[in-house]
Amino acid sequence: MAYKISDSCVACGTCISECPVEAISAGDIYVIDADKCIECGTCAGVCPSEAIQPE
Repeated sequence: MAYKISDSCVACGTCISECPVEAISAGDIYVIDADKCIECGTCAGVCPSEAIQPE
């Protein structure tokens, strides 16, 4: 089950550098590519707004 970024995202950029497979792309709200996500949870662990949750 891939992770998803909710509307709580503040686009701080913390998660992007933590993703080992570069599955996160920037925007007003960041997006995780479910096909690339390896479900490691690293991004969720560093998100200061707790916007990243398993789908």
